[in-house]
Amino acid sequence: MLLHLPTSISEAQKCLADGAVPIGGATLVWATWQRDGFPEQAMSLRNLPEANTIGPGTLGAAVVLNRIVDRVPETLRRAAATVGTGAVRRTATVGGNLLGSTLRCLLPAALVLEARATLLDRDGTVEADLAEVLGQRRLLVSIQWRDPVASGYRKLSGEAGGEPPVVVAAAVHADGDGQHRLRVAVRDGYEVISESTPCDTDAEEALSALERTAIGALPSTAREAVRRQVTEVLTRPVGH
Repeated sequence: MLLHLPTSISEAQKCLADGAVPIGGATLVWATWQRDGFPEQAMSLRNLPEANTIGPGTLGAAVVLNRIVDRVPETLRRAAATVGTGAVRRTATVGGNLLGSTLRCLLPAALVLEARATLLDRDGTVEADLAEVLGQRRLLVSIQWRDPVASGYRKLSGEAGGEPPVVVAAAVHADGDGQHRLRVAVRDGYEVISESTPCDTDAEEALSALERTAIGALPSTAREAVRRQVTEVLTRPVGH
């Protein structure tokens, strides 16, 4: 297998045009390749500057999860810290988790941050709402978001070999008119739902509004996790 390590967008485009298969951190594809055979060409974005950025409001798809520290909002930082083992976090990438994994532990956090995706295809880069590209075989370069007023992340304990544990992410955003909106995303099993509501009154008002959305149809364990996470986030005056 020939592994390409492009250092520019144009070089990455050429690799795609030549049929190279994107591999991310390879944590999700290596076992499959060992079983089914390796492709002739593969491509990693680990040397592409745009895919390795970590900064205010942006995170590259090639960033490995253990590099996500205090330069991103709390919900995203805590999500990354709960993925697998330390060994997994040293190799698994943001892009692989968001678009390649069935668990998508980072996805609830990215959704509550209202993240947008920068994607690469043979015609160049394009920006799209992250939620719109889920399930598509697209090459993610980076995500961008609006910094929240406050955010949080909660992952319940799960049983080995059982269903994925419930994950709840929440973030409070300031609208242009000075009002605040709460966005909540929940992973229940392999499905992720996201809802929002104004939150300029108290936590009970916001929770009551969420109960009238798809969140109200979740199992009691997931709804209780939502209640705890929302109450915690809405008691913080400021901070990420």
